[in-house]
Parts: sequence; C-alpha cells; structure tokens
Amino acid sequence: MGDEVVLDFGLGPGRGGGEVPQGGGDSDSGYRVRGIGGEGGGFGLGKGHGVAIEAVVVVSIMVLAMVFLFSNFFARKMKERLVSEIQSAVAAPLPTNVIQHWEADTSTIGKFLRELAQQRPVRFTSQQLCTFTQNYTTILGSGGFGKVYKGEFPNGLKIAVKVLNRGPNRSIEEQFMAEVGTIGRTHHINLVRLYGFCYDQFMIALVYEFMENGSLDKHLFSENQELQWEKLHEVAVGTAKGIAYLHEECQQRIIHYDIKPGNVLLDDNFAPKVADFGLAKLSNRDDSHVSVTGYRGTPGYLAPEFMLKNFPITHKCDVYSFGILLFEIVGRRKNTRDCGDSGSLDWFPKHVWEEFEKGELMGLIEGCGVEEKDRGKAERMAMVALWCAQDSPEARPPMSAVVKMLEGGVEIMPPPKPFHYLFSVGVGVHKPSGGSGSGSGYTTSEGTNSYWYKETTPIMATYEINVATL
Repeated sequence: MGDEVVLDFGLGPGRGGGEVPQGGGDSDSGYRVRGIGGEGGGFGLGKGHGVAIEAVVVVSIMVLAMVFLFSNFFARKMKERLVSEIQSAVAAPLPTNVIQHWEADTSTIGKFLRELAQQRPVRFTSQQLCTFTQNYTTILGSGGFGKVYKGEFPNGLKIAVKVLNRGPNRSIEEQFMAEVGTIGRTHHINLVRLYGFCYDQFMIALVYEFMENGSLDKHLFSENQELQWEKLHEVAVGTAKGIAYLHEECQQRIIHYDIKPGNVLLDDNFAPKVADFGLAKLSNRDDSHVSVTGYRGTPGYLAPEFMLKNFPITHKCDVYSFGILLFEIVGRRKNTRDCGDSGSLDWFPKHVWEEFEKGELMGLIEGCGVEEKDRGKAERMAMVALWCAQDSPEARPPMSAVVKMLEGGVEIMPPPKPFHYLFSVGVGVHKPSGGSGSGSGYTTSEGTNSYWYKETTPIMATYEINVATL
C-alpha cells in the first residue's frame, strides 16, 4: 500500500525494542510508531493519543493569547497613567474658587427644582399628618369648620393643620377647593402660606405655616393690650397690602369675602398675614361683578350690598370689611357694644363719623388712649376707614389707594357721609354721592385716585403747593 516509516529509538530487542517490518501489509501508509507494549514491544502512539496532543496544543495557544491580551491591557493602562501624570505635572492648577460646569449645573438646577416643588402645595397622607401633629395632641383653635392642630415637619418647621369636618352637604368640599384653589397659587409676604393638603377617605385637611402670635382679635380685644399702637399701624398697612395683592396683582382677582381681625394672623414679629380663604372666589379682572349665591362673610363686617337682592357684588366688598377692621384698630375694641337696659347698640364707626363731622376727631382718638406721637397716624387711619365704609362700592377706594393713604405722603380728601343703609335700604343710597365737603369735581374711576386723595408732601401742604394737572 505504501512505504511505512518506522522510528527506531535504539532500544533493541534486549530492551524491548520492536523490529521494522520489511514490507507492506494491511497497515495504513504513512508514519507509524509502534507503541510500547505492542507486538514488537516498540515505542509508538495510536490514534487516540493524537487527539490528546491536539487538545494540548489548542489549550496552549489559548493561554498564550490570554497572556498577550492581559499584557497589552496592562501596558496600555500604564501608558495612560504615565501620560496623565505628565499632564498634571506641566498643566497650571485651576483656581480654587472656580466651579466646574457640570458641578454647577447639578447643584444649581437641583436647588432650583427643589424650591420649585416647595412652592406648590404638597399632597400629604392622613398617616403623615398624624405623625406631624403627634397624633393631634395640641389644639390651636376650633370652629364650625373643624379644628386646627399644631404640628411640625421632620426638619423642625412648625405648621398648623386645619382638619375640616365632613358633612352631608358639599360645603366643606367647597371650602377645601376654595382655599387650595386661591391661596395655593399665591405667594405674598402678607398672605399665609399653604404648604399642602390632605384629601382621602379618612380626612380633609389643610397644612399652613404656623403663626406664632395667633390672630389679631386676641390682641385687639384683650384686657392687657400689650401690642403697641405703632405695631398696630404696621399691621393695618401689611393687611392692606395683602388684600391689594389679591385684588390687583394676581392673574385672576381673588375676593376674600371674610376680612376681619380673626382672619389676620401674626407671626413671631407681629407681621400680619391674611388667612382663611374658605369663602374666597376667583374672578376675571374684566368682570364688573361676580355671581354670589347666598350669604358670605361674618355679620358686622359684611358690606351693605349683601343685604340687597340681586345687587352686584364686586371685590369692593373686601374694602368695606377692611374699613370696619380699621375702626376696631383705632378704637382697640369691638365696634358693637350693648348699652345695657336701653336696648340700643353702641356702634363705634358711627361715633367716628359724628366726631369727624364736628371737627373733633382728634378728641375721640385721644379718648381711645392713643399717645400723642401716634395720633396723626390714628386720625389718618380713621379717615381711611370712613372712605372704605362708604355705602356705594364705587365710592370705596381700591386697596392700592388704601395702602398709599395709610402710609402717608398724600392728602386724604374729606370723605362723604357713610352708613345711609342703617336708616334706609334702597338702591339709591348705593350710588356715588354727587359731592362731599371737598367739592364734587372728583371722579370715582379706578384710573385716577383724586377722588380719595391728593398727591402732596408735608412741604407742599405747608406752602399750599398743588400738583399741576393737564
């Protein structure tokens, strides 16, 4: 069949060596090695042993390849490290006050997003409110709406949790929607802050910032009256600014409907914040009036137009209520007192008008215990109150004008007689009067405030200098 190659390792017959065949036979052609223990006792490998050798070769190649790859990897790393060290050695160091671009973006944007989230009311669970209030242990106040509890966020910030009573009608749901829908979208230093709310099957609640000194009525009507008159004037101005923001600076005008001392809260510095928007309503700025069903507000502070059927209700009802609040600040008393056996009522705003009409308003203010250094501001406040309490909504000044008159720097025009509705109720008494003690040449248009005050300064008043008009 072919030549057969025999490898003789010189073992010889005496050492078990095989012999070389001399001719062909049945064996395959090619190299042939007799294995040890074969017929001739020679040294050789069979077919199975050839496969083993191939496996060893393959494994060896793979090991060598892996060694090469790892060597190449570590060599590249060493090169990169060396280059980095060289660059750091020759490059100028960055100033310590320079913030890397990515670092600035991360911190600034993160802070911005957190602040943005905090500006919107957060929805809490009833379990969270239970934790914040320590299972509702401290009651701050209560009323027909429900109760207010003192609480604290995990970061130590104090809060007031107003839990509303559920009822068969929808009044509580309407109050909840009114508060979240109005104060939840406003941010002003003189408006109470709404942090969040809870509305689920267990609870309806509102979470407000905590006001350390409670409501204004507790300080006005208390026997000790520790609040100084100068601070009371600041409270009046701040409250007016808060209402002016609601009426004139919000995208949609917000009418509060329940301005009174109990709804003006004082923080730890006695700065005022208007609160309790349960009756509030949104209206478009272009609307001349809003539709109101039923009675809104607190007796004694309600504008007279609420007593007239189908009479248009505007934001000027808040101006009237604020005027009644100003009377109580000037007198540091409730406006209405029972005269006892006579059955009549002692109504302070009526006394203010009578004394003003007689030119003796300063005497009334002195009788209210106002010190001499504060009497000028108190007289100004009383005149503003008379303007705000006018029968006609059009005759009442806008709240921005009220702020200006309270702060000073303008000459307040003498107000016409208010409170006609106490003697006769009719549509006619709610129309703007044709004139006042100052003449009848002024307009009630919102575009000009000359009906309520004149631009002036103390020097201009002293030398009777008037502002030129075209």
